[in-house]
Amino acid sequence: MGDAWVALAVAAVGVIGTLGAALLTQGRADRAKRLELDALAQQQRQEREHAERVRRDELSAARGSELLDLRRACYIALNTAARQYQTAQVNLWHALKDGTGLEEACLQQLDERRSAHRECWAEAQMIVPTTVLGSASAVSRRLNIGYGTLKKALAGPSVDGPALDAFEPELRAAWTSLADMRLAMRRDLGVDDLGP
Repeated sequence: MGDAWVALAVAAVGVIGTLGAALLTQGRADRAKRLELDALAQQQRQEREHAERVRRDELSAARGSELLDLRRACYIALNTAARQYQTAQVNLWHALKDGTGLEEACLQQLDERRSAHRECWAEAQMIVPTTVLGSASAVSRRLNIGYGTLKKALAGPSVDGPALDAFEPELRAAWTSLADMRLAMRRDLGVDDLGP
């Protein structure tokens, strides 16, 4: 009976070993599969996060491009309107100095250009950054001072010569302000970098 027990014990150990090995192998396979699925889930999560970052960056770049285009269009309109407003002032000034009889047509053109400049200036106040707004405001003030000077020259029954002469310094100051505004606009658009 001793040999039978030994054989039975050996058989039991063999069966337990075989079953234990199968369970151990299955547990390790399950663990490996779980680790593989976790790694795959983490990779997918990282890819989604990366895709979301890329999407946000592209959206931000598109918004930045839209704002740049909007500012560029506003700058072009404001610069054009300011130059035309000043040109109309100069035309009226010359007509008054020369006495060519074009004063009425020049005055009408001046009022039209003033209105156009006011519209562009109102839009710019909502779009233009503070760095450019200061110089654009200086241009607007200078042009309006010049307008007032010309209107003062026309206030009496005849053209006031000293008031008309007072326009020339305003004209020069407005040219300087216009140049400063254009420079600020070009820098903001990145056309003229500030440099080191």
